[in-house]
Amino acid sequence: MSRYNAKTVEEKWQAVWSEKGTFQVPDDAPGERYYVLEMFPYPSGRIHMGHVRCYTLGDVVARYKRAQGCAVLHPMGWDAFGLPAENAARERGVHPREWTYSNIAAMRAELQRMGLSLDWSRELATCHPGYYRHQQELILDLLDGGLLYRRAAEVNWDPVDQTVLANEQVIDGRGWRSGALVEKRKLEQWFFRITAFNDELLEALDRLERWPDRVRNMQRNWIGRSRGAQVRFPVSGRTPGSTDGGIAEVEVFTTRPDTLYGASFIALAPDHPLALEVAARDPAAQAFIEECRRTSTAEAAMQTQEKRGYDTGLTVRHVLAGDGWSHGDLPVYIANFVLMGYGTGAIFGCPAHDQRDLDFARAYGLPVRQVVQAADGAPDGIGAEAYVDDGEEARIVNSAFLDGLTVPEAKDRVIARLEELGCGTGAITYRLRDWGISRQRYWGCPIPVVHCPSCGLVPVPRAQLPVELPEDVRFDVPGNPLDAHPTWKHVDCPSCGGPAQRETDTCDTFVDSSWYFARFCSPRAETPLPREIVDPWLPVDQYIGGIEHAILHLLYARFFVKALRQVGKIAVEEPFAGLFTQGMVCHETYRAEGGGWLSPDEVTKDASGALVAVADGRPVTAGRSEKMSKSKRNTVDPGAIIEQYGADTARWFMLSDSPPERDLEWTEDGVAGAWRFTQRLWRLQEDAVALLRDAASDDIDPDALDAADLADWAAELRRGTHKAVANVTATLEVFHFNKAVAEIHSFANLLAGAKPKGGLTAADAAVLRRALERMAVLIGPMMPHLAEEIWSQLGHDGLLADQPWPKADPAFLAQDQVTIGVQVAGKLRATLTVPRDEDQETLREAALANDNVRRAIGDKPVRKVIVVPNRIVNVVV
Repeated sequence: MSRYNAKTVEEKWQAVWSEKGTFQVPDDAPGERYYVLEMFPYPSGRIHMGHVRCYTLGDVVARYKRAQGCAVLHPMGWDAFGLPAENAARERGVHPREWTYSNIAAMRAELQRMGLSLDWSRELATCHPGYYRHQQELILDLLDGGLLYRRAAEVNWDPVDQTVLANEQVIDGRGWRSGALVEKRKLEQWFFRITAFNDELLEALDRLERWPDRVRNMQRNWIGRSRGAQVRFPVSGRTPGSTDGGIAEVEVFTTRPDTLYGASFIALAPDHPLALEVAARDPAAQAFIEECRRTSTAEAAMQTQEKRGYDTGLTVRHVLAGDGWSHGDLPVYIANFVLMGYGTGAIFGCPAHDQRDLDFARAYGLPVRQVVQAADGAPDGIGAEAYVDDGEEARIVNSAFLDGLTVPEAKDRVIARLEELGCGTGAITYRLRDWGISRQRYWGCPIPVVHCPSCGLVPVPRAQLPVELPEDVRFDVPGNPLDAHPTWKHVDCPSCGGPAQRETDTCDTFVDSSWYFARFCSPRAETPLPREIVDPWLPVDQYIGGIEHAILHLLYARFFVKALRQVGKIAVEEPFAGLFTQGMVCHETYRAEGGGWLSPDEVTKDASGALVAVADGRPVTAGRSEKMSKSKRNTVDPGAIIEQYGADTARWFMLSDSPPERDLEWTEDGVAGAWRFTQRLWRLQEDAVALLRDAASDDIDPDALDAADLADWAAELRRGTHKAVANVTATLEVFHFNKAVAEIHSFANLLAGAKPKGGLTAADAAVLRRALERMAVLIGPMMPHLAEEIWSQLGHDGLLADQPWPKADPAFLAQDQVTIGVQVAGKLRATLTVPRDEDQETLREAALANDNVRRAIGDKPVRKVIVVPNRIVNVVV
């Protein structure tokens, strides 16, 4: 019996697929279309296990949908602009273009070894002028549509990477790539008007039913719609409208106007106009502001840092001074935890009911006045923690005309009073701010605008696109190489012909990834997005990638699609109809005696089973399993795994160990087990082919045979084959790939037990052949090379990749399947035929995915889903 040679078989079928163009799909593909896409990678030079998992999941979906008869679009490209290429240029003396394309070539070869069903004819790289030429045209479209503009703004400045960062790119006060503490600067910047779509971005989340709830909630929180009040506090001793008394009012937005009677101070952002007015005459205030600029960064960091302030000496009059307020004027502080970019850049502090305000009040000896408590009177007084409950049981106290009201009632009452007094209005605000896209770097898409001293901002004529990056740049000086280039930025104004300068800022790389999925629909078209081709393919039916992109990439892509729709470039309203976020790939960590990290291939076991270092045999300490990372050195090279075991084995292990949305623990034992199963399937094929060699069964339909004509083992195998088809199909439909693997293991056990006693009849041979054919088709999405080889060994001339997905005959499933009803609000809305004893989560997902059930639910929230296995699913709305 031969041993399965993964390397030879995989190279063979990859060559066949490539030669035949098996996975290429025409732009105008007929029939039902299905677009599956994994988030495209940055070309760092090597694929990692996270790539292997993500692209394996996507490939299973693509191959499965293709077998179901869909025209499947499954492309690949490269998110190729960005600072790592510039850093490589500085550190290694290699041009960013050379470094990037070299990495692309290496990663392309590695991905192709995985046997992915990708349409490589659609490959694109965002750093190629053929791509960013079209991006520049879209940028001009958005500029013409009023969705791109330029203004002076306070920005997050990364002092190491020497560039501006979006708020979302500041993590715990540090640059997301460099890790440097981010500073605040005021610069002229380009912005996309993402806030023009605040409500649309928020409300459309409810319609993204095939997105994870976690991602939708993260976006809701980031958009941050808040209902409250704009309140204007008069600065004591100043008259509104006067020209010589300085700023006369401090405007505050608050979501808790019900707590106005608990106010004890006003806090200003360091760059608030009133703070700057004070600093102009007070050197100590100016010094405090400078300190805040050096240390203050993103909102998240401000929430955790020490709350510090500077007393300006100013006070404001409380807006309800004539309505029972008896505590005098409120002091005004400059505070390091208030952001100018959010709200109005000023807050009123209510220490009893906001932890941040309480910490500040305790530090500066300010009053703490409780104005909200539970209906039963708890708490009575505020200790170390603020009382933040604003639920139905909370009541207003110590607040004059608001006493005894619930929080919602008090909000309505006090807003009405503020409007009567003319010192406030009800308002809705959003946390989301316009997207600053300017980056002071070379390796990015040039913004196609010229600055003319006579004409101002002038768009580059479309006939002159692309504005290409110059090749001859220097990286031995800090800052933006485009600014330092002697000639590139100097041009004639397209409008008046006079001397002018190009825009030297380039685009945030998230712009590149905000529309690439649309360009894949027709990547060689002469226009960016030919509607007749792009509209039928979009939205992407299934998008797959990491949850770390929930806010950055996914929110920006949603905005870009809505913006392009507004300017008439596409018809689609959302980029991705379905989203799946896979878990991380983890591995145990190891430390040497000296405390340094060791990689898995530097660790072995001695005779006693203890972990030791390969290099010197000294003891090694195993740490917890963590996400594979270079810093912890707990990475495994996919190339080495594929070389040793084959791509199918790596893919099988990625699918079999745990549900795909959860983290996966990579272990040598696990991948070795997957390799043993690969060999087992090969042996089953060889055994079966040997039995079938002398049995004339090709023209017999095994499903048409009477059970009396079959041996007992053959009748059981026929039922088991249909059961395997039904169960694997059901699990693939809901992304339960690990359960599909388990079903195939069970099917393999059944095949292994199919041992004829004596000779093999033609009828029994037909059943055995059909079972092995079905096994090949079922493993095809997961182990495509082995599946093709088994299909070929069975004597088929055509590709298994072109075979239709089989259907189970209910007649053979009577004892293995049940039909259960699905009720919505007590009324029967659908029935499901499912495997007997199916688990509750699968039943729940299948019920909620049913079209009739979804129509019955409509816009109503699902309060509960009650599952009674083998009987009924009841959806409570």
